[in-house]
Amino acid sequence: MLQTLIGFARPHTVIATSVQVLTILVIVAGTQALQLTSLAVAAVTLLICLALNLYVVGVNQLTDVEIDRVNKPWLPIAAGTLSLQNGQRLVIAAALLALVGAALAGPFLLAMVALIMLIGSLYSLPPLRLKRWPIPAALSIAIARGVISNLGVALHYRYTLGVELPLGTMTMLAVFFFGFALVIAIYKDLPDDAGDRQFQIETFTTRMGPQQVLNLGRVVMSVCYALPIVIALLSLPGFAPLFLLVSHLIVIAIFWWATLRVDLSQQQSITNFYMLLWGLFYAEFALLSLYELARVTT
Repeated sequence: MLQTLIGFARPHTVIATSVQVLTILVIVAGTQALQLTSLAVAAVTLLICLALNLYVVGVNQLTDVEIDRVNKPWLPIAAGTLSLQNGQRLVIAAALLALVGAALAGPFLLAMVALIMLIGSLYSLPPLRLKRWPIPAALSIAIARGVISNLGVALHYRYTLGVELPLGTMTMLAVFFFGFALVIAIYKDLPDDAGDRQFQIETFTTRMGPQQVLNLGRVVMSVCYALPIVIALLSLPGFAPLFLLVSHLIVIAIFWWATLRVDLSQQQSITNFYMLLWGLFYAEFALLSLYELARVTT
């Protein structure tokens, strides 16, 4: 049952949410992040955000059973290891935990949870079912995962811990992750071309073809990484901007290396590339938290 629940929660999104909640604490609170009060607030915030994450990915699976049997047959409902009824119960329980927990935790977290639940519902559920069209689908993911979740968690920490937000770093984080989440949205359907075409789900891949989608993601990602690189160059000398510069040059080089190695004719190669992209997503939160610590302590 635990393995089924983990599969239903989509582990890569669980990791992303966990990294996000914990590293934003470091970015916002600095050395105060290690205090017991801060850690307690982060633990509650993480529980609420994981429940929110379970709701969003769960609703998507509940409405995509037939598509998932083609594209992702290992997912619990598609594979038959989790019944539709139990999946619905998990989603309802996750929604209640997220909403009630956020209402008790503070207004900024509640606003974040409510907005992302709304976007997640509009993305997956009829009548709108925004995932049917590539641009609304991509913007939904980019706004929810890239902007609202980051700013919501940061404002919640400011509200509960009484700390000041590092506006420069938070602005860079919001702009960067909006672009990064767009790339995730653009690339996420690369391995799902067969099922999306069969069930008439229009994506960037079905509209443009895999190679053009790969090229589009390269452009957007390069622009994303240009932002911290330019900020670092303008802020030199100093250890913090040097760290920002070198770390992001390394990561964008890894990204381009991966795009040159991916075999778009092999689903496993595409899947491996997509999961590496999530690894870079996790790494960016860690890099920005280390940058902010270096900036405030040097």
